[in-house]
Amino acid sequence: MIMEEQQEIKEQKDVRFTLRKFLSYRWILRNFPFFLFLSVLGVIYIYNGHFADKQMREINKVSKELKELQYEYKTLKSDVMFRSKQSELAKAVEPFGLKELTTPPVVLTDSSIVK
Repeated sequence: MIMEEQQEIKEQKDVRFTLRKFLSYRWILRNFPFFLFLSVLGVIYIYNGHFADKQMREINKVSKELKELQYEYKTLKSDVMFRSKQSELAKAVEPFGLKELTTPPVVLTDSSIVK
């Protein structure tokens, strides 16, 4: 029993020694470039997440604006189509004294030109 306890104590000391060895000042200095590299990767990862969120917000904003412009285009197009009908055009020019012809137009020809 005593031997087992001593063995456990020795193993615990070995583990502590190993941890101290890995966490020593020299080990940290030797691996400082790697820690710096990991830090840079972390910053880039965070930046990428924020950039993606910003891009998604902008895409959604532009999509909404595009839909509004499409609706406006369709409304204006239907309005122009309605106003360009013959009956609507006649109503629009009536205040200017213009009226729709009831007789067919006369074709003028030049009599000096021989066919």
